[in-house]
Amino acid sequence: MLLADKLSEIKAGAVKMIPPDRLKVMLKATDDLRGSGILNGILKVGDKFPDFELKNTEGDVVRSSDLLSQGAVVLTVFRGSW
Repeated sequence: MLLADKLSEIKAGAVKMIPPDRLKVMLKATDDLRGSGILNGILKVGDKFPDFELKNTEGDVVRSSDLLSQGAVVLTVFRGSW
């Protein structure tokens, strides 16, 4: 399965789970961000993502370089709660 297909599947599932009032707020926020020009500064296909470190749910530091040594990395960020 291609990444784009998987992301579409995840989005479709999320839309079913998110209460309509919250989904409306999220979609408006997304439209506002797109309208702000923020997309002009995003990485393009083929660009190298900067190295980063993040803490996992157990508080352990996870380094992108360590993950990349094992293969491709997909970073997903979840904000808030539903």
